[in-house]
Amino acid sequence: MRTISAAFKKEGKVIGFVPTMGFLHDGHLSLVRESKKHSDITIVSIFVNPTQFGPTEDFKTYPRDLDRDCRMLESEGVDFVFVPEAKDIYQSGYQTYVHVTQLAKKLEGEFRPTHFEGVSTVVTILFNIVQPDAAFFGQKDAQQATLIRRMVNDLHQGIDVRVCSILRESDGLAMSSRNIYLSPSERTDALVLHNSLLEAQKIIESGEKGSSAVIGVMSTLYENVNSANLDYIKIVDDATFENIDVLEVGKSYFILIACKVGKTRLIDNLHVNLRNDGIKFN
Repeated sequence: MRTISAAFKKEGKVIGFVPTMGFLHDGHLSLVRESKKHSDITIVSIFVNPTQFGPTEDFKTYPRDLDRDCRMLESEGVDFVFVPEAKDIYQSGYQTYVHVTQLAKKLEGEFRPTHFEGVSTVVTILFNIVQPDAAFFGQKDAQQATLIRRMVNDLHQGIDVRVCSILRESDGLAMSSRNIYLSPSERTDALVLHNSLLEAQKIIESGEKGSSAVIGVMSTLYENVNSANLDYIKIVDDATFENIDVLEVGKSYFILIACKVGKTRLIDNLHVNLRNDGIKFN
């Protein structure tokens, strides 16, 4: 992979990179399409990274279908699919990790203490191998994308990290490889995440700027969903991920949700940009 990338670099080609854990859906493919718009060569990696799963999480059962993934990527015109094994990424005696100190402690870092260390480490390794000019990530994993952007900046890695909008099913559920775990009734219940974000948007547009009031209204929607068990709803600064009390004009925020529906843990978010000429939601 490194030899291939080096040859394209020598030719002056722009390399776009989409790192994935496979079991692809249209959300992943939207990142591929963005890469193809902005790059000469698009490379997609498929690697279920063991170091970002906790001991009780779903590493062994995480959905995998490499043949299907490759067919999908071929149909999108992807130039190369990089499929390393764990022994290729973490060589014998491996003992080096990348840790982003502050962002990794908050929110998802509280519920999954080793998760972000695994993410930042594997992404650094993949960047070192693929040597991309730009890398494409989805907003659904907003904290992860912000952490990677912070890491790239701090370590002077020289990669343009592009964060692309959440892609949703027709009923609003954010696309995720883990959605396959949901039973039919849980699939319906899972819509509460998106619906609560729509409710937040509505009350912010009506003039409410207090975080506790917005979160309070959102939380009530979960009370009648028996399979839903909230980990958190938070409103945070979109750069630092610090909790905020009041939304202020001229600043941008994320409304973040993590919720178990049955045994499946789902996340979703809404980006809120309070501009002088109005509010933009994404």
